[in-house]
Amino acid sequence: MDLCITIKGVSFLLQTGLGILGNLLVLLAYAHIACSDSRVQPVDKILCHLAFANLLLLLTRCVPQTMTVFGLKDLLNDSGCKAVIYTYRIARALSVCITSMLSVFQSIIIAPASSRWVGLKVRVSQLLFPSFAALWLINMAVCIAAPFFSIAPRNGTVPEFTLNLGFCHVDFRDSLSYVINGVAVSGRDFIFVGLMVCSSGYILLLLHRHGKQVRQIRSPDQRSSRNAAETRAAKTVVTLVTLYVVFFGIDNIIWIYMLTVAQVPPVIADMRVFFSSCYASLSPFLMITSNKKIKNKLSCAAANPEQMSLDTEDSTRI
Repeated sequence: MDLCITIKGVSFLLQTGLGILGNLLVLLAYAHIACSDSRVQPVDKILCHLAFANLLLLLTRCVPQTMTVFGLKDLLNDSGCKAVIYTYRIARALSVCITSMLSVFQSIIIAPASSRWVGLKVRVSQLLFPSFAALWLINMAVCIAAPFFSIAPRNGTVPEFTLNLGFCHVDFRDSLSYVINGVAVSGRDFIFVGLMVCSSGYILLLLHRHGKQVRQIRSPDQRSSRNAAETRAAKTVVTLVTLYVVFFGIDNIIWIYMLTVAQVPPVIADMRVFFSSCYASLSPFLMITSNKKIKNKLSCAAANPEQMSLDTEDSTRI
Protein backbone atom coordinates (compact mmCIF):
# COMPACT_ATOMS: atom_id res chain seq x y z
CA MET A 1 0.00 0.00 0.00
CA ASP A 2 1.26 3.47 -0.86
CA LEU A 3 2.75 5.38 2.09
CA CYS A 4 0.46 8.40 1.60
CA ILE A 5 -2.61 6.18 1.53
CA THR A 6 -1.41 4.39 4.67
CA ILE A 7 -0.89 7.67 6.53
CA LYS A 8 -4.30 8.94 5.40
CA GLY A 9 -5.99 5.68 6.38
CA VAL A 10 -4.38 5.57 9.82
CA SER A 11 -5.27 9.23 10.42
CA PHE A 12 -8.94 8.65 9.57
CA LEU A 13 -8.98 5.41 11.58
CA LEU A 14 -7.59 7.11 14.71
CA GLN A 15 -9.91 10.09 14.33
CA THR A 16 -12.96 7.88 13.82
CA GLY A 17 -12.13 5.35 16.53
CA LEU A 18 -11.25 7.90 19.20
CA GLY A 19 -14.19 10.13 18.30
CA ILE A 20 -16.76 7.32 18.46
CA LEU A 21 -15.27 6.06 21.74
CA GLY A 22 -15.27 9.52 23.32
CA ASN A 23 -18.86 10.35 22.34
CA LEU A 24 -20.08 6.92 23.46
CA LEU A 25 -18.41 7.42 26.86
CA VAL A 26 -20.13 10.80 27.25
CA LEU A 27 -23.52 9.33 26.30
CA LEU A 28 -23.12 6.32 28.60
CA ALA A 29 -22.04 8.55 31.49
CA TYR A 30 -25.08 10.78 31.01
CA ALA A 31 -27.35 7.75 30.69
CA HIS A 32 -26.18 6.55 34.11
CA ILE A 33 -26.50 10.07 35.53
CA ALA A 34 -30.09 10.24 34.25
CA CYS A 35 -30.90 6.89 35.89
CA SER A 36 -29.22 7.61 39.23
CA ASP A 37 -29.92 11.34 39.72
CA SER A 38 -33.34 12.76 40.35
CA ARG A 39 -32.78 15.77 38.08
CA VAL A 40 -30.51 16.25 35.08
CA GLN A 41 -29.36 19.82 34.63
CA PRO A 42 -30.22 21.66 31.37
CA VAL A 43 -26.58 22.10 30.39
CA ASP A 44 -26.10 18.33 30.70
CA LYS A 45 -29.02 17.74 28.35
CA ILE A 46 -27.44 20.07 25.78
CA LEU A 47 -24.03 18.38 26.07
CA CYS A 48 -25.64 14.95 25.75
CA HIS A 49 -27.47 16.05 22.62
CA LEU A 50 -24.23 17.48 21.21
CA ALA A 51 -22.43 14.18 21.82
CA PHE A 52 -25.22 12.31 20.01
CA ALA A 53 -25.04 14.65 17.00
CA ASN A 54 -21.26 14.29 16.85
CA LEU A 55 -21.51 10.50 17.10
CA LEU A 56 -24.02 10.47 14.24
CA LEU A 57 -21.69 12.66 12.19
CA LEU A 58 -18.73 10.32 12.71
CA LEU A 59 -20.76 7.20 11.90
CA THR A 60 -22.17 8.58 8.66
CA ARG A 61 -19.08 10.41 7.36
CA CYS A 62 -15.85 9.15 8.86
CA VAL A 63 -16.65 5.43 9.05
CA PRO A 64 -17.42 5.03 5.31
CA GLN A 65 -14.58 7.42 4.48
CA THR A 66 -12.12 5.27 6.44
CA MET A 67 -13.37 2.09 4.79
CA THR A 68 -12.99 3.69 1.35
CA VAL A 69 -9.42 4.82 2.09
CA PHE A 70 -8.46 1.23 2.90
CA GLY A 71 -9.74 0.07 -0.48
CA LEU A 72 -13.28 -1.13 0.20
CA LYS A 73 -15.48 -0.38 -2.80
CA ASP A 74 -19.19 -0.44 -3.60
CA LEU A 75 -20.13 0.17 0.02
CA LEU A 76 -23.50 1.74 -0.78
CA ASN A 77 -26.03 1.78 -3.58
CA ASP A 78 -27.97 4.89 -4.60
CA SER A 79 -30.54 4.53 -1.82
CA GLY A 80 -27.82 3.96 0.78
CA CYS A 81 -25.94 7.05 -0.40
CA LYS A 82 -29.05 9.18 -0.18
CA ALA A 83 -29.76 8.01 3.38
CA VAL A 84 -26.17 8.39 4.59
CA ILE A 85 -25.58 11.80 3.03
CA TYR A 86 -28.92 13.13 4.29
CA THR A 87 -28.21 11.89 7.83
CA TYR A 88 -24.69 13.33 7.72
CA ARG A 89 -25.93 16.74 6.60
CA ILE A 90 -28.45 16.82 9.46
CA ALA A 91 -25.83 15.72 12.02
CA ARG A 92 -23.34 18.32 10.82
CA ALA A 93 -25.97 21.05 11.00
CA LEU A 94 -27.05 19.95 14.48
CA SER A 95 -23.45 20.03 15.69
CA VAL A 96 -23.05 23.73 14.91
CA CYS A 97 -26.60 24.59 16.03
CA ILE A 98 -26.32 22.84 19.40
CA THR A 99 -22.86 24.31 20.08
CA SER A 100 -24.37 27.72 19.41
CA MET A 101 -27.34 26.85 21.62
CA LEU A 102 -24.97 25.81 24.42
CA SER A 103 -23.08 29.12 24.34
CA VAL A 104 -26.31 31.16 24.27
CA PHE A 105 -27.77 29.12 27.14
CA GLN A 106 -24.66 29.58 29.28
CA SER A 107 -24.54 33.32 28.60
CA ILE A 108 -28.15 33.62 29.78
CA ILE A 109 -27.49 31.52 32.90
CA ILE A 110 -24.54 33.60 34.12
CA ALA A 111 -26.06 36.97 33.14
CA PRO A 112 -26.69 39.31 36.09
CA ALA A 113 -30.15 39.00 37.64
CA SER A 114 -30.82 42.68 36.91
CA SER A 115 -30.15 42.32 33.17
CA ARG A 116 -32.69 42.20 30.34
CA TRP A 117 -32.35 38.40 30.36
CA VAL A 118 -33.95 38.02 33.78
CA GLY A 119 -37.30 36.89 32.35
CA LEU A 120 -35.66 34.41 30.01
CA LYS A 121 -33.49 32.99 32.83
CA VAL A 122 -36.66 31.68 34.47
CA ARG A 123 -38.04 30.05 31.31
CA VAL A 124 -34.88 28.88 29.56
CA SER A 125 -34.97 25.36 31.00
CA GLN A 126 -38.54 24.88 29.78
CA LEU A 127 -37.51 25.86 26.25
CA LEU A 128 -34.87 23.14 25.83
CA PHE A 129 -36.95 20.33 24.37
CA PRO A 130 -38.98 22.63 22.08
CA SER A 131 -35.64 24.04 20.89
CA PHE A 132 -34.24 20.56 20.23
CA ALA A 133 -37.37 19.62 18.27
CA ALA A 134 -37.25 22.85 16.28
CA LEU A 135 -33.58 22.36 15.37
CA TRP A 136 -34.24 18.81 14.19
CA LEU A 137 -37.25 19.81 12.08
CA ILE A 138 -35.59 22.91 10.60
CA ASN A 139 -32.41 21.08 9.63
CA MET A 140 -34.33 18.12 8.23
CA ALA A 141 -36.19 20.57 6.00
CA VAL A 142 -33.09 22.57 5.03
CA CYS A 143 -31.13 19.43 4.11
CA ILE A 144 -33.97 17.81 2.17
CA ALA A 145 -32.27 18.53 -1.17
CA ALA A 146 -29.19 16.44 -0.30
CA PRO A 147 -30.70 13.03 -1.28
CA PHE A 148 -31.62 14.29 -4.75
CA PHE A 149 -27.96 14.94 -5.60
CA SER A 150 -26.49 11.83 -3.94
CA ILE A 151 -25.65 8.75 -6.00
CA ALA A 152 -23.39 5.71 -5.74
CA PRO A 153 -20.02 6.05 -7.53
CA ARG A 154 -20.06 5.23 -11.24
CA ASN A 155 -17.25 3.73 -13.26
CA GLY A 156 -15.23 6.26 -15.22
CA THR A 157 -14.33 9.88 -14.59
CA VAL A 158 -16.06 12.09 -12.05
CA PRO A 159 -18.34 14.63 -13.78
CA GLU A 160 -17.91 18.35 -13.29
CA PHE A 161 -19.55 19.99 -10.27
CA THR A 162 -19.53 16.67 -8.43
CA LEU A 163 -18.18 16.11 -4.93
CA ASN A 164 -16.33 12.80 -4.91
CA LEU A 165 -16.68 11.46 -1.37
CA GLY A 166 -15.16 8.11 -2.30
CA PHE A 167 -18.08 6.01 -1.09
CA CYS A 168 -20.66 8.31 -2.74
CA HIS A 169 -20.89 11.10 -5.29
CA VAL A 170 -22.83 14.32 -4.81
CA ASP A 171 -23.64 15.41 -8.35
CA PHE A 172 -24.95 18.99 -8.59
CA ARG A 173 -25.18 18.71 -12.39
CA ASP A 174 -24.49 22.38 -13.07
CA SER A 175 -22.53 25.33 -11.73
CA LEU A 176 -25.58 27.19 -10.39
CA SER A 177 -26.77 24.32 -8.18
CA TYR A 178 -23.19 23.77 -7.00
CA VAL A 179 -22.69 27.38 -5.93
CA ILE A 180 -26.18 27.83 -4.45
CA ASN A 181 -25.71 24.74 -2.27
CA GLY A 182 -22.30 25.94 -1.09
CA VAL A 183 -23.52 29.45 -0.29
CA ALA A 184 -26.62 28.14 1.53
CA VAL A 185 -24.63 25.74 3.73
CA SER A 186 -21.91 28.29 4.49
CA GLY A 187 -24.47 31.04 5.16
CA ARG A 188 -26.33 28.91 7.70
CA ASP A 189 -23.09 27.96 9.42
CA PHE A 190 -21.84 31.55 9.56
CA ILE A 191 -25.08 32.69 11.21
CA PHE A 192 -24.79 30.13 14.02
CA VAL A 193 -21.04 30.61 14.40
CA GLY A 194 -21.58 34.36 14.64
CA LEU A 195 -24.21 33.75 17.32
CA MET A 196 -21.90 31.51 19.35
CA VAL A 197 -18.99 33.94 19.03
CA CYS A 198 -21.14 36.85 20.24
CA SER A 199 -22.52 34.88 23.19
CA SER A 200 -19.04 33.61 24.10
CA GLY A 201 -17.72 37.17 23.96
CA TYR A 202 -20.51 38.18 26.33
CA ILE A 203 -19.54 35.34 28.67
CA LEU A 204 -15.92 36.49 28.69
CA LEU A 205 -17.02 40.07 29.34
CA LEU A 206 -19.13 38.98 32.31
CA LEU A 207 -16.32 36.86 33.74
CA HIS A 208 -13.88 39.73 33.40
CA ARG A 209 -15.95 42.72 34.51
CA HIS A 210 -18.84 41.42 36.58
CA GLY A 211 -17.45 38.58 38.68
CA LYS A 212 -18.49 40.20 41.94
CA GLN A 213 -22.03 40.86 40.74
CA VAL A 214 -22.43 37.24 39.64
CA ARG A 215 -21.21 35.97 43.01
CA GLN A 216 -23.78 38.11 44.80
CA ILE A 217 -26.61 36.21 43.09
CA ARG A 218 -25.98 33.25 45.40
CA SER A 219 -26.32 33.02 49.15
CA PRO A 220 -23.10 33.27 51.20
CA ASP A 221 -22.89 29.55 51.93
CA GLN A 222 -23.12 28.72 48.22
CA ARG A 223 -20.85 31.37 46.73
CA SER A 224 -17.62 29.46 46.72
CA SER A 225 -18.65 26.11 45.26
CA ARG A 226 -21.55 27.03 42.99
CA ASN A 227 -20.02 30.17 41.48
CA ALA A 228 -16.77 28.32 40.93
CA ALA A 229 -18.84 25.73 39.06
CA GLU A 230 -20.50 28.47 36.98
CA THR A 231 -17.11 29.93 36.08
CA ARG A 232 -15.77 26.51 35.15
CA ALA A 233 -18.86 25.83 33.04
CA ALA A 234 -18.52 29.15 31.23
CA LYS A 235 -14.85 28.55 30.49
CA THR A 236 -15.64 25.08 29.14
CA VAL A 237 -18.29 26.49 26.82
CA VAL A 238 -15.90 29.17 25.55
CA THR A 239 -13.26 26.51 24.94
CA LEU A 240 -15.75 24.36 22.99
CA VAL A 241 -16.72 27.37 20.89
CA THR A 242 -13.07 28.24 20.23
CA LEU A 243 -12.39 24.66 19.17
CA TYR A 244 -15.35 24.73 16.79
CA VAL A 245 -14.46 28.12 15.30
CA VAL A 246 -10.87 27.04 14.57
CA PHE A 247 -11.90 23.93 12.65
CA PHE A 248 -14.86 25.75 11.11
CA GLY A 249 -12.44 28.33 9.71
CA ILE A 250 -10.17 25.68 8.19
CA ASP A 251 -13.18 23.79 6.82
CA ASN A 252 -14.65 26.85 5.13
CA ILE A 253 -11.35 28.01 3.64
CA ILE A 254 -11.15 24.64 1.90
CA TRP A 255 -14.87 24.75 1.02
CA ILE A 256 -14.56 28.21 -0.59
CA TYR A 257 -11.68 26.90 -2.70
CA MET A 258 -13.79 23.89 -3.71
CA LEU A 259 -16.54 26.22 -4.93
CA THR A 260 -14.10 27.89 -7.34
CA VAL A 261 -13.15 24.72 -9.24
CA ALA A 262 -15.24 22.40 -11.38
CA GLN A 263 -13.38 19.24 -10.30
CA VAL A 264 -12.07 18.97 -6.74
CA PRO A 265 -8.79 17.04 -6.27
CA PRO A 266 -9.32 14.00 -3.98
CA VAL A 267 -6.62 15.15 -1.55
CA ILE A 268 -8.46 18.46 -1.01
CA ALA A 269 -11.75 16.66 -0.38
CA ASP A 270 -10.03 14.34 2.12
CA MET A 271 -8.48 17.31 3.94
CA ARG A 272 -11.87 18.93 4.31
CA VAL A 273 -13.43 15.74 5.65
CA PHE A 274 -10.64 15.36 8.20
CA PHE A 275 -10.71 18.93 9.52
CA SER A 276 -14.52 19.19 9.49
CA SER A 277 -14.67 16.05 11.66
CA CYS A 278 -11.99 17.10 14.17
CA TYR A 279 -14.50 18.93 16.37
CA ALA A 280 -16.73 15.86 16.61
CA SER A 281 -13.71 13.75 17.59
CA LEU A 282 -12.06 16.12 20.09
CA SER A 283 -15.04 17.78 21.82
CA PRO A 284 -16.07 14.69 23.88
CA PHE A 285 -12.63 14.53 25.48
CA LEU A 286 -12.90 18.21 26.41
CA MET A 287 -16.29 17.41 28.01
CA ILE A 288 -14.79 14.48 29.91
CA THR A 289 -11.79 16.41 31.27
CA SER A 290 -13.77 19.51 32.25
CA ASN A 291 -17.01 17.96 33.52
CA LYS A 292 -16.74 16.61 37.07
CA LYS A 293 -19.87 14.51 36.80
CA ILE A 294 -18.73 12.68 33.66
CA LYS A 295 -15.20 12.32 35.00
CA ASN A 296 -16.41 10.90 38.30
CA LYS A 297 -18.79 8.47 36.61
CA LEU A 298 -16.07 7.15 34.33
CA SER A 299 -13.56 6.96 37.19
CA CYS A 300 -16.03 5.00 39.33
CA ALA A 301 -16.82 2.69 36.42
CA ALA A 302 -13.13 2.00 35.84
CA ALA A 303 -12.37 1.50 39.53
CA ASN A 304 -15.47 -0.49 40.49
CA PRO A 305 -17.93 -1.40 37.72
CA GLU A 306 -20.37 -2.95 40.22
CA GLN A 307 -20.71 0.10 42.43
CA MET A 308 -20.83 3.43 40.60
CA SER A 309 -21.51 6.38 42.86
CA LEU A 310 -21.30 10.06 42.07
CA ASP A 311 -20.45 12.87 44.46
CA THR A 312 -23.30 15.33 43.96
CA GLU A 313 -21.22 18.38 44.90
CA ASP A 314 -21.13 20.83 41.93
CA SER A 315 -23.87 18.78 40.28
CA THR A 316 -25.73 21.82 39.04
CA ARG A 317 -23.13 22.86 36.50
CA ILE A 318 -20.38 21.40 34.31
